Amino acid sequence: MRQITIAVDSFKGSLSSYDVACAAEQGILNVLPHCKVKKISIADGGEGTAQALISTLRGEWREVRVHDPLMRPIMARYGVVDKGRTAIIEMASASGLTLLRAEERNPLLTTTYGTGEMIADAVRRGARHLLIGIGGSATNDAGMGMLEALGYRFYDCKGHVVAGCGARLERVATVDASGAMPELKECRLEVACDVKNPLYGPQGAAHIFAPQKGASPSVVERLDEGLKNFASVVNPTAAEAEGAGAAGGLGYALQAVLGARLRAGIDMVLDAMHFDQIISGSDLVITGEGRIDYQTVMGKAPSGVLQRATKQGIPVVAIGGSVEESEAVQRSGFAAILPVVSGPMTLERAMQEDVAARGVSRTVEQIVRLLNLNSKDNE
Repeated sequence: MRQITIAVDSFKGSLSSYDVACAAEQGILNVLPHCKVKKISIADGGEGTAQALISTLRGEWREVRVHDPLMRPIMARYGVVDKGRTAIIEMASASGLTLLRAEERNPLLTTTYGTGEMIADAVRRGARHLLIGIGGSATNDAGMGMLEALGYRFYDCKGHVVAGCGARLERVATVDASGAMPELKECRLEVACDVKNPLYGPQGAAHIFAPQKGASPSVVERLDEGLKNFASVVNPTAAEAEGAGAAGGLGYALQAVLGARLRAGIDMVLDAMHFDQIISGSDLVITGEGRIDYQTVMGKAPSGVLQRATKQGIPVVAIGGSVEESEAVQRSGFAAILPVVSGPMTLERAMQEDVAARGVSRTVEQIVRLLNLNSKDNE
């Protein structure tokens, strides 16, 4: 084997995708010291997406002062690549659930205003292609706060300005786009979204996702009515679009107002890094994540890698901190799926950085030894 590509997601709570890739590289070089190894950090559009793209595309971070879900000033950051022309934004950095204490979670009060501030900053500084991850939200405001930060204004039936948050969706009677940033018309937005839910209704943003953000049953009903009202004012037909209910309705605003394209997260990431070109000519691709289970084969990062590599006839081996013994996993198409844990141990020990790194390196070394022996036998 002359070229091997390592394209791995992080082992959450243990190793970053870069650390996994470095450990895997060491395992390869222990067997094939002259092999060309390509290391790629990947993600599926959720947490770690910006870091993966910045690492692979050699971008940089930008920090910006924004407002958190309860409108408190915080510092957030987003990535830029391609000389600042492309921005990579994770909405959780400004509007995420992890920014709030458990007792602060209330989707009636939370807003996506900070996400809008990140978008506005990127656009003002020259970005015209925006890659946006919308996982981990604390909000259910249909993107009203984001739009407010971008210059849109909302009014109630008496002509009073309505600020964006879940509780005020029910009051919106008109929207004024005259103050929206004109540069937005020049922008192309791609959104990583693996959620298919509509904006409102039994499968909508409030009923399905608001309870985990702190909503009681009565609050869920109020939010759902608010989403329905907001859509009737802004764009009624777009409320049924796939993904409109993602991130508390942020998917709706991004599509209906900003013209964004919602895509499977892993496809957005792999296309952005020109993955098909990177793996071209590889004899083997090694992928993986912290746990490989039925979810892995339903659109997570390793499955995206598998699909791309298979099209080029490149075998793919998957490694994981743990591997579920399910029919879906075993029939997924990987040449092999191997856990990196060497034997019985506590979860705490298995997740220690040095233990996990040694496990990755040792497992990959054994994979390469076996495949290298097999290739020699076939010569």
